[in-house]
Amino acid sequence: MGSGQVTDWQGKNVTVAGLGVSGIPAAKVLHGLGANVTVVNDGDDARARAQAEELEALGIAVRLGDGATLPEGTELIVTTPGWKPDKPLFAAAEQAGVPVWGDVELAWRLRGPDAAPWLAVTGTNGKTTTVQMLASILQAAGLRTAAVGNIGVSLLDAVLGEEQYDVLAVELSSYQLHWAPSLRAHSAAVLNIAPDHLDWHGSMEAYAADKGRIYEGNRVACVYNVADKATEDLVREADVEEGCRAIGFTLGTPAPSQLGVVEGILVDRAFVENRQKNAQELAEVSDVNPPAPHNIANALAAAALARAYGVPPKAVRDGLRAFTPDAHRIAHVADVDGVAYVDDSKATNTHAAEASLAAYESIVWIAGGLAKGAVFEELVAKSAKRLRGAVLIGADRGLIREALARHAPEVPVVDLDRTDTGAMPAAVQEAQRLARPGDTVLLAPACASMDMFANYNQRGDAFAEAVRELGAGA
Repeated sequence: MGSGQVTDWQGKNVTVAGLGVSGIPAAKVLHGLGANVTVVNDGDDARARAQAEELEALGIAVRLGDGATLPEGTELIVTTPGWKPDKPLFAAAEQAGVPVWGDVELAWRLRGPDAAPWLAVTGTNGKTTTVQMLASILQAAGLRTAAVGNIGVSLLDAVLGEEQYDVLAVELSSYQLHWAPSLRAHSAAVLNIAPDHLDWHGSMEAYAADKGRIYEGNRVACVYNVADKATEDLVREADVEEGCRAIGFTLGTPAPSQLGVVEGILVDRAFVENRQKNAQELAEVSDVNPPAPHNIANALAAAALARAYGVPPKAVRDGLRAFTPDAHRIAHVADVDGVAYVDDSKATNTHAAEASLAAYESIVWIAGGLAKGAVFEELVAKSAKRLRGAVLIGADRGLIREALARHAPEVPVVDLDRTDTGAMPAAVQEAQRLARPGDTVLLAPACASMDMFANYNQRGDAFAEAVRELGAGA
């Protein structure tokens, strides 16, 4: 396939793999550019049939219940991120010499000659918050920007829409990066790497390698986490443009070419003159909302990317002050009888839960759900000294109970063997019973929610509702 100008698409036979949230827009865009589009989809349920009907009305061919066969004459596959690399369709494509792109690759190829540069973010946890902080900082600098990608605005809409942008803040998942071979960001950050999505990638090494693709061809800065050596290793391995710099962020005092924290101030020793001696104040820790350690790290990563783009220090401070985190991310729900209740339902894996638990001194922990193959030994061992008690819910709570018995035997544990709608109010009541004034009751499940709830949002809402009932009865 060519560079992706409109003339390249006329009459090209393109197969879109999967209906999904990115498959349907990709099919419509390609059809609009004159390609002959066929959508293949594994599922054949009522929803898929309704989506197929909508596409067929536009003249797009759809094959339901047959995602394995490569349609005759296919010259390119554009896949939705969720399709695993080991699918038979991709093996057939490889054998036939047919390239496979993801929606991010398609968007990258469709950019115009004067397209806005991309400041890109990936990592196991913190991506969305960091990208939103980055967009807020860029806006504070008077730049036309948007938070796009695996969040908010679709990348295809951003590159093809009427809106003119100066620069884009782009969230990218490991799935998206796997299928984006020619992406070249202005600057990029890998926030952290912890075991996640290993069923999709096949191994921790493959997962890390896909994350590391975000650094390929960077022009100005590869931003890494000083506390997470794996992210620095990925920078070392990346093939970047001449003059591109490795920029670290740390919660400690920054070395030259790093951003960090000194006496409650976020400081920059990377984008200053004479960085051996000088440091630039950017913002106060209290400007970060909430000022939990992992969120300060997010703010430093966002600041590093913004500074790489040339944003002045004042815009970093103003952007962080203006930023409000999404719901269910360390959200303070209420104080009841001197106890703080905090909803971090978004902590759906052990790495996120560990960051959440590190933000408080004395915790009654509500945890459990679907473990997705996770183990909890390290999480519990690291967090044991902070735990006043634990209330366990969900299908795989036994795994957490066993880890607590081994690594925190003195911590009282309530094991709630119920999955009905009353389970969360019961968990909150048990947590209240264990808590003392000054404690934090923290919902940081370290597990997915789908055993009991539609998603982590619904789980967090149930927690907040139960806390409000406590407060009403107080």
